[in-house]
Amino acid sequence: MAETVYLIDSSIYVFRAWFTVPGHLVNQDNEPVNAVYGFADFIYKFLQQARPKYVGFAFDESRSPDSYRNQLYPEYKANRDPTPEELKRQFEYCREFLRALGLFEAGSPHYEADDLIGALAKRMRKLGHNITILTSDKDLTQLIFENDIWWNYAKGERNSIPQIKKQFGVYPEQIADQLAIAGDKVDNIPGAPGIGMATAAKLLNRFSSLDELLANCAQIGSMKIRGAKRIQGLIEDHKELLLLYRKLTTIQCDIDFPEPINLTRKTPDFSSLEQLFDKFDFSQFRRERWLSFLQA
Repeated sequence: MAETVYLIDSSIYVFRAWFTVPGHLVNQDNEPVNAVYGFADFIYKFLQQARPKYVGFAFDESRSPDSYRNQLYPEYKANRDPTPEELKRQFEYCREFLRALGLFEAGSPHYEADDLIGALAKRMRKLGHNITILTSDKDLTQLIFENDIWWNYAKGERNSIPQIKKQFGVYPEQIADQLAIAGDKVDNIPGAPGIGMATAAKLLNRFSSLDELLANCAQIGSMKIRGAKRIQGLIEDHKELLLLYRKLTTIQCDIDFPEPINLTRKTPDFSSLEQLFDKFDFSQFRRERWLSFLQA
């Protein structure tokens, strides 16, 4: 039986820690370390629970006008506030901590964590592995194949293809098309105005893909859905934009990594860990808990 490869959409868990762990947690240099504490606790619980042999952590780096999606559409994610400097520093600490633990981590100034996860999933799937993706991001459901799992870790929900189809109304391979049609406010992708996820799902259940939908626009008006004629007009008026939006919502799985890829857990660097424990001002309890677990 093939070993499962666990791929973690890491930035989500750093942000969650930033917002949920008290901000007054600082180290001896008076730097905030609340996100580090929360992320470290998440890693500890995950490693104890999953006991992974193969695992990779993907991070989003600073948004840049030169990034893949911003080159396609400058307004992509333009609605988001910039990451505070004190949180950027904690992101680097989180990545440093993972490396000291002997865990693979990666980020890219050109591609997003989703793309890195997609590329890793494709490579490991070719080697015969099943994939489990830890995230709450619906975009990543498009990477789920048979025997894979989309694991919303915070909610304790493990979803395979049937659960994804039930939740979103479409199959994983249709998710990018659904998001292109309905839009994604989180990423500032407009979609076709007035068409939501449920209606987009109905369209894709009738026409299996965005390409087929656009090739058969004349048939939309006769569908038994509310406002069919209006919807037909909206799709016809936004054909070119919908194709652009799909480029934004589609995860890129054929990107190159600058460094060799080895997702096998390595022996921790205990010297580096001790230095990081000092830098983060971890309590004796936290230190001993980590060392006891890693040395077991």
